[in-house]
Amino acid sequence: MRGLPGDDELRRLLAGRVDPAHIDARLALEARGPQPALGTRLFLEPLEKWLFSDTVLRGALTLLGLYHAGRRNALDIRVTSNRLALRGLPPAFRGYKLLQLSDLHLDMNEELPAAIVRRVAGIEYDAAVLTGDYRYATYGPSEPSLRALARVRAALAGPVYAVLGNHDSLRIVPLLEDMGVRVLLNESTVLERSGERLFLAGVDDPHFFRLADPRRARAGIPATAPSILLAHSPEIYVEAAAAGFDALLCGHTHGGQIRLPGEIPLLYNARCPRRICAGGWTHDGLAGYTSVGAGASLIDVRLNCPPEVVLHTLAPA
Repeated sequence: MRGLPGDDELRRLLAGRVDPAHIDARLALEARGPQPALGTRLFLEPLEKWLFSDTVLRGALTLLGLYHAGRRNALDIRVTSNRLALRGLPPAFRGYKLLQLSDLHLDMNEELPAAIVRRVAGIEYDAAVLTGDYRYATYGPSEPSLRALARVRAALAGPVYAVLGNHDSLRIVPLLEDMGVRVLLNESTVLERSGERLFLAGVDDPHFFRLADPRRARAGIPATAPSILLAHSPEIYVEAAAAGFDALLCGHTHGGQIRLPGEIPLLYNARCPRRICAGGWTHDGLAGYTSVGAGASLIDVRLNCPPEVVLHTLAPA
């Protein structure tokens, strides 16, 4: 695996695909350091750092006798089936299957990459989509997560498409594409089957970096053509619907990750209605799915919220 590119090399590698102003803004934000736990840099930040530190969370769960069970749960990855209904879906794409993996945070638990590889083995699908957050930390080395992602990529059949999350550096894009993962940075590509076409687009992170541009991503897609948008977070749902996309696949929320009995989430950390923060939903003609993710964040524990990979089967609306 080659090293991460420097600023000038990255600009050269992304020339013609990403505006220089976008690259400069992304790198400037990345250089600020770790992101606040709840996405704010207001007076609550010191409290966030304490309350949401892994040490405090681990200690509290240990005292409650839930820590070790939660760690086991975090490796018990489920396969969730979802029927994704699209307007104007060409007959050739009826039954087409997309495998979605989100929020992997691969360097958090050394057992996680193998657990994901075991889970995806034997699943039949036509293409895979990755909806961001491959690294555990929001700042620092990307190499451990990239080495783990290479193991996961080797286990995925067919084409693989991806977007970046708020934990991901723009610098990893060339290395992902070296692995055979097509990263969509406010751009689109076309899937073809039996002479018919389906468009797949992706945007940069809408949560922290806020550089997602659905209209730019949809440029060049015919107005009547069916299209699916990949984004890290559901926070882009209004703009995605307004831009004319038929579906949105996303993640980021972890489904709350730690839920009370009855699957009641404590926190989603997303600026959007709770109804679209986990599972399937619709908004103004947009069919959406927010994955609870395959990995874990802050602490490698899940309670009442199993990790998942999602198998979407396309069907006409």
